[in-house]
Amino acid sequence: MSNTDTYADGITAIDTGFFRPRFDASHLIVERGRAAFVDVGTNHSVPHLLEVLAQKGVGVDAVDYVILTHVHLDHAGGAGLMMQTLPNAKLVVHPRGARHMIDPSQLIAGATAVYGADEIARSYGTLVPVPPERVIEAPEGHVVDLAGRELVCFDTPGHARHHFCLRDARSGAFFTGDTFGLSYREFDTAKGAFILPTSTPVQFEPDALKHSIARMLEHDPQQMFLTHYSRVTGVPRLAQDLFEQIDAMVAISRAHASDENRHARIADDLADLYISRAQSHGCAFSPAQVRELLAMDIELNTQGLEVWLDRQKAA
Repeated sequence: MSNTDTYADGITAIDTGFFRPRFDASHLIVERGRAAFVDVGTNHSVPHLLEVLAQKGVGVDAVDYVILTHVHLDHAGGAGLMMQTLPNAKLVVHPRGARHMIDPSQLIAGATAVYGADEIARSYGTLVPVPPERVIEAPEGHVVDLAGRELVCFDTPGHARHHFCLRDARSGAFFTGDTFGLSYREFDTAKGAFILPTSTPVQFEPDALKHSIARMLEHDPQQMFLTHYSRVTGVPRLAQDLFEQIDAMVAISRAHASDENRHARIADDLADLYISRAQSHGCAFSPAQVRELLAMDIELNTQGLEVWLDRQKAA
């Protein structure tokens, strides 16, 4: 059975099984017998999601939507395969991401450039295209109507230009994909959740990311549902933590912009930043343990910052 966390207002977090336990979540929303998935993980995640759907007593024909916050493969890699099992579902995706779901070849090529072909094959499998007639492009302000429950799409660039966040007034929440950062449950303490931004390549834009976070704060959200990993509260504090770290990450990358060993220097400084903040948060992990748990994020954040630096230089 998949790890699940059940919340109020018909929301369930499902562990997609990607990388390690409680690393990557799909969220199932059930309203008056109808359902939507928000992000779906990889092809390997699909059986987990369908298992939980059955446990909830919801038939595959009652799923009206598969909603993708953005098209990075840990969120969207299983979308095509998932759609094959859901006869009535429409795929809701940012206009910039729609073509990649219809023809995933460019998406695969981009991910392969970051992770390598062997890792793509192992972690994600073969991506399945989604028929264009089943795709709904969701620009700013688009409303997904789930059995009368309105889920409003906010265009939220910064992590990726093909990213939206989903406001659910019923639960006082946003489903934030990667825009509101990463908060792994292992780092929770008496102070609450620990959080850090993600600058995954190739479209990190710090000012846009801060603006996207600020836009969500205007609606006074009581909770956020993150893909990595699920529900956090204490939103104003977490937002301030994100703002501070985005600025710190930019400063680190600029400080090493001309270094011969730029990648290693940025990665080391990012690790030190996250270790320091984790210790201040009361996390019991040793520096080595923090480094190990955040190793993938440190590497991807370093790559994303380097892409951003190179783009700044070329501008």
